[in-house]
Amino acid sequence: MTIRDGHHAADQLHKPLGRRDVRNIFYGLMLSMFLSALNQTIVATALPTIGRDFGDFDQLSWVIIAYLLSSTVVSPLYGKLSDIHGRRTMMLVALGLFIAGSAASAAAPNLAVLIAGRTLQGIGGGGIVPLTQTTIADMITPRERGHYQAYMGTSWIVAGVAGPAFGGIIAEYLHWSLIFWLNVPLGLVAALLTHRAMKRLPRHDRPHRLDVVGAGLMITSATLFLVALTAGGTRVPWLSPTIFVLTALALALALALVWWLRQAAEPFLPLTVLRNPVMRDGTAATSCMMGAVIGLTVYMPLYFQVVHQLSVANAGLALIPIVVMTTPGSMISGRSMMHLRHYKVSAIVGAVIAIASVSTLVIWPAMPLYGVVIVLTMIGFGAGSVYPVSTVSIQNAVPLHQVGTATGAMNFFRALASTLAVAIMGAILLASLGAAPQRGTGVELLVESAGAAGVDMAAVFRFLFVAADVFLALALAALLLLEELPLRGPATSAPPLAAQAPPAPAE
Repeated sequence: MTIRDGHHAADQLHKPLGRRDVRNIFYGLMLSMFLSALNQTIVATALPTIGRDFGDFDQLSWVIIAYLLSSTVVSPLYGKLSDIHGRRTMMLVALGLFIAGSAASAAAPNLAVLIAGRTLQGIGGGGIVPLTQTTIADMITPRERGHYQAYMGTSWIVAGVAGPAFGGIIAEYLHWSLIFWLNVPLGLVAALLTHRAMKRLPRHDRPHRLDVVGAGLMITSATLFLVALTAGGTRVPWLSPTIFVLTALALALALALVWWLRQAAEPFLPLTVLRNPVMRDGTAATSCMMGAVIGLTVYMPLYFQVVHQLSVANAGLALIPIVVMTTPGSMISGRSMMHLRHYKVSAIVGAVIAIASVSTLVIWPAMPLYGVVIVLTMIGFGAGSVYPVSTVSIQNAVPLHQVGTATGAMNFFRALASTLAVAIMGAILLASLGAAPQRGTGVELLVESAGAAGVDMAAVFRFLFVAADVFLALALAALLLLEELPLRGPATSAPPLAAQAPPAPAE
């Protein structure tokens, strides 16, 4: 290759992205997001079949927990690494680990290997969401970004609706391993779709070093905390020494992390990012909103079964509105950001709608089934309007070379808030049923027993709805505090593409 050819190749590589390039990358990102979302819904319905196949039900919940833990703790790590090595490299790494974990899970000869495969799958899957959001930030200017991110919600809709159905069909009529084998060709297609076009993504390079000590402290602390939250009240009593030790160790490591972040030359989570008021308020808003929605998603099927006497299948169907309506809310909110100067108004209105909807359940927990479905529809719509505003506001408020770090941290705290909300709502249900925390009895078993004994279960669930409303109120408060910085990019109906990155400033 001549020098002229080399310069021509470099010019082609760094030329601003065309719409065809963006479309190709976007399709690959949507498929990647679909895989990540699908694996949070498709496995649950196949768990009984997997337990019977391996003859082990005691450790079966770890098939879900292993993916949850590993995907949560690595999300900020991917954000930082993508700022160092680039989005394309880390997306291919994430997809490669996800595919390898899927193959290991499918070929697992016993439950222990399946759990290990799910852990590896989560390590890969945990990078897909933050890397997708960050890649969109590299391609699309902030003012138009919410519109594109809203379309990503369709991946979650399809996964939320189709996942449980496909999982049940595969487990009943085929073999449960096909649930995991399916990820291999889909993952390869996603990697191929993004491989070529993502070479030309704008880069925002600065010299970086990975803070291994800070990353280790954060991952270990988060893992211990998540284990305590997922095990408390189910596998061990909430007030047991095990929970106390896990929580104390997590807190001690968190304090050590705070100390280290103040000392490190280049901390894993830069203090400039954590102290940014937009980062703080935006993360709080999206975390509390998602915590409320996830908590309701987990316990509403139980509510439908014991209050409205629906079957397990129909209870799942009744939950669809809160999942499906998130995307219209996101799309409208993302569209409004393209034209409104005060762009967070759509998110504030959405949060108010969600609070008012949950409040009707607090006041009238035994309302007719059609009323509950309408309420869930409004909650999903309102919650969806908050997500794009929070994400775009955060990405718009940090330097370009820290967008990946900020996005990864936001997803990390959002996952923690979701797990915390589920644990709090479960503890409230236990307390409402008069269960002694030392018993460590599962929520589902207690609720079914109380319902059979004639307890007014609608009144019991009222306290759970109050907890959801508290989370929603905290999200609204954070939105009101969120500063509306001017969004980069023109307010036009045809979203322009992000310009080529400026030269990296000197250290």
